[in-house]
This record gives sequence, structure tokens and C-alpha cells, in this order.
Amino acid sequence: MNRNLYRAFLLITFLALNGLILYGISSIWSYLNTGADRKTMLHLPAQLTSNYLPKVNWSPLKNEGRPMELQTLQELERDYIKAWYVKNNALETNNHYGINDYYTDSARVKLYQVLDHNKANNISVKTTTIEHNPILNFYSADGKLAVLTDKNIQIQEQVLVNNTSLLKRNYESSFQTMLLLEDGFWRVRHLVEIENTPVAVSTDQSIPQTVLSEIRDIKGLNYYPRENPWNMFGKHFQDTVIDNDFSKIKSLGLNSIRIFIPYEGFGKATVDTDKMSQLLRTMDLASKNKLKVTVTLFDFYGDYSLADWTLTHRHAEKIITALKDHKALQAWDIKNEPDLDFKSRGKENVLSWLGQMVKEIRKWDNNTPITIGWSNPEAALNLSTELDFISFHYYRKPKDFLASYNALQDAINNKPIVLQEYGYSSYDGIWNAYMGSEEDQANYYKEMQTMITNAKLPFLLWTLYDFTEVPDNVVGRLPWRKSQQQHFGILDNQGNLKPAYQEIIK
Repeated sequence: MNRNLYRAFLLITFLALNGLILYGISSIWSYLNTGADRKTMLHLPAQLTSNYLPKVNWSPLKNEGRPMELQTLQELERDYIKAWYVKNNALETNNHYGINDYYTDSARVKLYQVLDHNKANNISVKTTTIEHNPILNFYSADGKLAVLTDKNIQIQEQVLVNNTSLLKRNYESSFQTMLLLEDGFWRVRHLVEIENTPVAVSTDQSIPQTVLSEIRDIKGLNYYPRENPWNMFGKHFQDTVIDNDFSKIKSLGLNSIRIFIPYEGFGKATVDTDKMSQLLRTMDLASKNKLKVTVTLFDFYGDYSLADWTLTHRHAEKIITALKDHKALQAWDIKNEPDLDFKSRGKENVLSWLGQMVKEIRKWDNNTPITIGWSNPEAALNLSTELDFISFHYYRKPKDFLASYNALQDAINNKPIVLQEYGYSSYDGIWNAYMGSEEDQANYYKEMQTMITNAKLPFLLWTLYDFTEVPDNVVGRLPWRKSQQQHFGILDNQGNLKPAYQEIIK
């Protein structure tokens, strides 16, 4: 009995060991007969290209040597742009990470020398390229060598020493580049700068005065639907509700609205096509109801770092090129209250990003006025020469309004000014010591509208409805802040007119 059990155990063990050996051999054979997956072969993350998306404008192919196929050109562009990305990343971190994958042996030597020198001296270079304009000069007959000239690359650069900014510059540079096809992908063999020119700051705007005259006629409000404020696109989108609201706004004697496009909610660099369709539908409904629209971009965005610039450019480009010819479009508002990010993100960083975004938008649409929704009159002096009209928000006491407005008007050389947000909460609950009221709100508007009318100041009040819910990411979780924010409407949360309405329609 024991002898049979022992024999059975040996047989099972023998078969199991042979099975494992065969499985191991077959796995090795399968691996050796399958080309290495490039994403696993390289050290860099698979999503690399989603982190860096500069504009690439190829000149028509008229190169010497072998004609280049479209697929090969796309592969060449992909690897060439990745080479720039890893170089930019290496200069910021002084880390060799990724250099081996996109530069040949000889090209790495100089890069390593620069990185090692910078690391030893606590030097860091933050840089990004905005736009590339490559020309293919030569493509070898064997398909393994390509030479290109990249003209007028737009480069933003910041040099830091011991984490202190020493130099910041915006310039255009041209490079001659040789790439070799190795292991199935293109590596940079030579990258030689052949020209370097500072970018001149231009304050010239070609917006027609007839367009700017429409800005001076703005009488409107900031709009969100009653049921889903700060979240009007996506699964909550209801065009019938929006249509009815727009009809109501027009019936109040108003002619304009301001809406908001959340950067992350719309898909960042890869704009959500469904939400884009909903945005276009919203614009159509505004046109149907004879309302003009200020589109505020980058709501809830707060990065501003150079590494993020090309992603925000691709986001803005897709929205702007889709809407730029829409007859309801009145203005582009780049960002809502970016001055509130000065402390946490650095004023210089925020203003650099905003200034570059103005330039980029003008490339895609030079017919629509551009503004920025500053949180107060004093902040509205920033970038005033670059903008087509000046927008500011005001939530202080009415008695101080005219002094603040007049000071801003004196400083900006006759450009149109829009009071883009203002209002008063009618909240009268415990978190306001039961001291608020709809009557107080009406008195606020009576005083403000008198000054606005006398100054012939365009306005966009905050807002149409009282809201039952306010998301935490708008004003935080504190109940006294959320409760106040819920009661800024000139209509209550049932759609009934509040007394403030009578002061606005006069």
C-alpha cells in the first residue's frame, strides 16, 4: 500500500516538474519571437506625449533623397518631439532620465556635461517649446537617416540658481537636427542651434472699433442653470432648461451672458467631444434668444507651470477654433480671477501664462476681443496693454465703488471697462445672524445700478438664480460661505422674481 502511494507521488511530481519546464521554455520562446514592446523597452512613461503637446507645423515635403511616407513622418515627429521633452525635463531636474532613449551615444556626451555642471552648481533650467516649424531637408535612401531644420521654435525659459529665479526669457530659435533610426525608433544624433532671436513684445490689437462698441453695450449676467450650478455640461446638460432660461434673461431686458468652461471637466488637452457639442448647442440657444456670450476659459485651473503650457494651449485651441465664427460669441475671457492664485502659484508665473495665452488666442482668432476676469479693480491693471478690454469684479460696499472705478478708468487709456461680476446675497439665516434680506439686496442694486447707469458702465451681475446647492470646490465647506453663495440670484430657487429684479430692469 505504502509502496504504491510512493510510486504515485513520484509520478505526479515528475509530471509536474516536466510541465513547469515546458511552460518556461514556451514562455521564453514566445518572448524571443515577439518584438519588444516599445513602451516597455523605453524607460519613459507610455503617456509621455500627453504631457507635452507643442504645435508642430511641417513645411511641404520637398527633401532631397528618398521620399518620406506619411507614417514615417509621423513616427519621426513623435520621436523628435519626445527628444525635446526629455531634454527639457532633464534640464529642469538635472537627471539623465530618458536621454539614452532619444539621443545617440555622441549626442548624450554634451547633454551629460551640461546636466552635471548644472547639478554641481545648483542651476536648474525650466523650459518649454510652444511651437515647432520643421522642414525636412534630407531622408536617406536606406531610410535610416533624416536631417531637418526647425525654424523659429518659440521657447520659454527660466533659469534658477539655488531655487531663485535669475533669468526669464521668451525667444525664438532655429535648430539643425540629424536623426538616426535605431532599434525601430528615431534618435537625435546632432541638435545644433543656428539662430536665436528675442521675441518682441507687441501690444498691437486689430479688433475693429465696431466690435469693441458692442462691449460697451453689455447688459447681462453670469449664468448657470438653477439645478446644476458650476456643472452645466455633461450628464446634467438640459438644452430645454437653458433655452427657457435664456428666453427669461432676454425678457428681463438683458442682452449678454457670461458662461464658464472648466478645464479639467472638459478633458484638459483632449477636449471631450460630447461636452464640446453641448457648448455649441448652448451658443446656438443664445443666438436664438438674441444673447451675446462671453466665454470664460480655464475655470478651476491653477497650475501655470511651464511644463503645463502646451497642454493648456491645445485645450484652448480646440475650443476657440470651434467657436470663433459663432455669431453669439462676444468675447474670450481667459481666466476667472487668476489674481487669487498669485500667492500660491507666484504672480510672475501666473502673468507669464496669461500673457502667452493672449498671444496664442490671437493666432487662432484675431477678430474676437480678449479680456481677463480680475477679482478686483486694482488687479485689473495687470496686462491691461495686452487686452482688448478690461474686466473687474466688485463685491465691496457700494459707497467705495466710484472711487475704485474712476482710479481704474484713469489708468487704462480709454479702453472699454466691464463690471463683470457684482452682487449681493439675500441670505437671512443663522450664518448671517438673520441680518440679510431680499430688501437689502434690492437696496444694494438700487444704489449700484444708479452709479452704473450714470457711468454708462457695461455690467454682468451675479447671478440669475438662487441655488439649492453649491459645490465644495467653489467656496469651500464652511456653511456660512456656502449659505451666502446660494442667495445671489435675482430670482429665487423656484424661479420667482425677487425685489432686486425691479432695480435692474429700470
